[in-house]
Formats: sequence, C-alpha cells, structure tokens
Amino acid sequence: MTTASAPAIEFDPLAAHADPYPIYRRLRDEAPVHYNEQRRLWSVTRFDDVMQVLKTPELFSSRAMFTMIMGGGNEKLPPLTPETLRFMWNIVTRMHFNPLTFWKARNLIAEDGERHSSMRAIVNRGFTPRQIAEWEPRVREVVEECLAPLRRGEPFDVVADLAVPVPVTIIAEMLGVPPELHRDFKRWSDFTIGLATAPDRDERLWDWRGMQPVLEFLVAMKRLTGERRAQPRGDLISTILAEQEGATALTDREVIQFVLLLLVAGNETTTNLIGNLANALLEHPDQLRVVAADPSRIPALVEEGLRYDSPVQVVFRKTTDETEIRGARIPKGEYVAVFLGSANRDERRFPDPDRLDVDRDAQGFPGFGFGKHFCLGASLARLEARVAFETLVPELLKLERAERTLARIDSFLIRGPKRLPLRRAA
Repeated sequence: MTTASAPAIEFDPLAAHADPYPIYRRLRDEAPVHYNEQRRLWSVTRFDDVMQVLKTPELFSSRAMFTMIMGGGNEKLPPLTPETLRFMWNIVTRMHFNPLTFWKARNLIAEDGERHSSMRAIVNRGFTPRQIAEWEPRVREVVEECLAPLRRGEPFDVVADLAVPVPVTIIAEMLGVPPELHRDFKRWSDFTIGLATAPDRDERLWDWRGMQPVLEFLVAMKRLTGERRAQPRGDLISTILAEQEGATALTDREVIQFVLLLLVAGNETTTNLIGNLANALLEHPDQLRVVAADPSRIPALVEEGLRYDSPVQVVFRKTTDETEIRGARIPKGEYVAVFLGSANRDERRFPDPDRLDVDRDAQGFPGFGFGKHFCLGASLARLEARVAFETLVPELLKLERAERTLARIDSFLIRGPKRLPLRRAA
C-alpha cells in the first residue's frame, strides 16, 4: 500500500479533538492522504482532494456513511448476547420488523445512483424553496420566544436556550410530531449522536441494555407513520407518504430511517452552526460590529460561519475500485474519511483561513456536503441560522462569554459547544 507522504503522523480519524485545526493543518502540509492502519481508514484533508472525492460518487460510494458511523467500519452482525437477543425480540414484537434487515433499509445518506435519486425525489417534496420560505414566520416566532428571557435579563445559554430549541421545534412541527414528544425528540437525537460518535462507541454500540431510547424512538415513529398513512395531514411525513406507488415507494422502515436522519442532521447541524457562529462572533468583535451595522450581511456571515467552524467535520466514503489520490494508491473496498472541516480551513483555497471574515468569497465550499449528497435540509438550516442571528446580533454587542473555557461536544463527527452561557459585558 503506497502513501503519498513520508512523515509518520499519528492521527485517529475517529477520535474527538477539542481543537482539530492544528492537526488538520499538519496533515494538509505533511500527509494530505493519511492511512491509519489500526482503523484501516484513509483520510483526505486538502480542499482539492475533498472535492475530488465528493464529486466522484461512482468511485467513492456513500454506502460507507452508515457502516462507519454506526459500526466503525464493522459490517458484521453484533454478538448474539442475551441483551442483543432481547433488543431484537422487542423490535420483532413491537415494530413487526425483521431486526436483521431494519438497519439495511434504504437510507438517503448511504445510497448511490438511481436508488439515491429516486429516494431523494420523494423526500424533496417537503423541502422545496417555497415550502421552506413559508416557515420563516414560525421560525422568527420561535426565535423571539427563545430570546425573551435574555431581554428580561435572565441567565441565557446560546446552546440550551436558542440553538437547541429552534431546530428541534421546527423539524418536529414539520414532521407532525405531537408537542408532547418534542422533548423526547431532542433526547433521542442526543442519544443517537452520542451512541455513534462517543469515545467508547465500540463498546456502547453493541451494549443493547442501554438502547431503550432507540426502541422508544422506533415505536413512536412507527405509530406516527401508521397514523399518517391512514389519515394524512399537511405535515412532512404525510407529504412523503403521498402518491407513492411501485418499486420507488418508501416502506415504513425507510420513512423511519429518514425521520432518524432528520432527527440527527436536522437538529444537530443547525444547533452546532448557531453555537459555533455565536462563539466565533464573540471571538471576532470586529466582525460582530460589521454585521450589527449592516444586518443585510448576515446571510454572508452564516456562509462564513459554516466554513470557519463546520458543524459537520467529516463524512465517509468507500472505494468501488482501486484509485489514486495525490500519489497514494487506495485499493477497492477501502473506507475514506473526507474531512470537510479541514478542507474549509485549507490555506491553498482560503487566504488567512483561521480568521472569520464576513467579506470572504466562500462560495463552493463543502459546508453542507457537495454534489448529489448536498444536504437536503441546507435551505432550512440557513433560514434558521439567518433568523437567529438577525435577532441575536444586537444582543451580542452587549454580552460576553460567562465561562472562560468553551466545553466542546465529545465527537469526531460533529463540532459544537456543549454550552455557551452569556453575561452582560463589563
């Protein structure tokens, strides 16, 4: 196996980093195509190489996403312990699904070619520009409700009091999830992210004793999907289920998989975008003053925030044939970690990349992925972030971080603050 770079750099692509950007820079400079033998995982970190991979789905398959996130590249079935069998039996009796095939249902982020196109065409019905634009008044209403305590002088945490409730509320309402389940919705989302990306993920993934939240989610969504098939409403699940026929129709399993995707991607991406960008503005007061003086530049701020501190740091692909990147020969069937967070800080593409700059021309960067797998909910995330900062920026001028050290989510996949409490500036 040939690597493109001589220096040996110890780098675990599945390890969480409080600040990954220094190691990204070193990888870009010294080992832009890196191989971790223990993980059997390649990493690409330069902008041009990341874009090459994302633009070539026929050679770099997205089917790696589910296997890498939920199994760390392990395609084998879990050990058949008593706990595993009990969990599977619960799926059989309460879901009426085959537990050995449920996780192999079509999944939007893990399909390629015609299967991906047909599935995306169905779910796109709920994400047209007109439909997303119609949600702006409700997004603004939720944001105003979230900021009311801050304006009353009460303690305020950007993450807990704004970045979390806005996307959770909106995506739950879009899907038609009953209000009494909204808190559970966030709990299920946090559990899934933690399960897939925590440092002890290899042990937790097959410890079915702690999987009760997963079963709760599956049962609730199975019931909701059945209700919408019987009595459609004006929500997203009803829209997805409407007028389906033939081989392209989504099964209940596939609808639930899609809801799971929205549950995680629709919540966590926007939550971390808002949290990261609020923190970046506090660290770049000159840019805060720029957008405060001219709110029309907030859409550009959101784009620069996506580049500067990407909420999704890495995606995964699997080679369908032998290929070569920057002199490194990668065999067929190998897993590749594609570091969006590094590409977006590549000084070969972005001058002074470690600085937040609203005036930067950041077009064409992979903030929400790229190509056929461009994030389905990107327009919704942009809407939520824009409205959030249109409302928050005037308040940020009078605020500062209440904690000197920023606690980060312990994850290799997503990047964002655990909390961001604010206080009035001295």
